Amino acid sequence: MRLDKYLKVSRLVKRRTVANELCDAKHVEVNGKVARASLEVKVGDIIEIRTGSNVIKARVLAVSEHATKESAALMYELIK
Repeated sequence: MRLDKYLKVSRLVKRRTVANELCDAKHVEVNGKVARASLEVKVGDIIEIRTGSNVIKARVLAVSEHATKESAALMYELIK
């Protein structure tokens, strides 16, 4: 699944356009490398999103095309 779609489906980012903008601005890293919106996300990847002074770091646990609010939280694990 594309990175921008994964961020939206997992609800790490509210909208796919916002996910695209974050990737274009180089605020998203996957496994320590700046990632484009078209990058394929796999289970086990580490995603880091920087918005201002806020940093979200998450490990991908599942990749699913659709997710409810409850199951979206099970798609990733937040890392400190």
